[in-house]
Amino acid sequence: MYVVTVEFTVMAGRGQDFLQAMVANARTSREVEPDCRQFDVCVDDARSAVVYLYELYDDRAAFDAHLASPHFTAFTAATANMITDRVIRTWRRIAP
Repeated sequence: MYVVTVEFTVMAGRGQDFLQAMVANARTSREVEPDCRQFDVCVDDARSAVVYLYELYDDRAAFDAHLASPHFTAFTAATANMITDRVIRTWRRIAP
């Protein structure tokens, strides 16, 4: 399995708008991308500007398809002016 983690830092005052768009993007990814197995949106109550994603795909090709999807490109365009930083990491799940 191919794991993607993303940590966004959201601009002050844009948190709710960003979360609304992010939750919709995650839901659509799970619903229409057959190789997207999990897409969690997480927040840290101690750091309100940080949004963390945990995504699980069958393989790198499935993630690349996600990046090319209409809902992802629309999300990226809609939220570009809401974030100050984004850190993406990829992993290979070895267990379970």
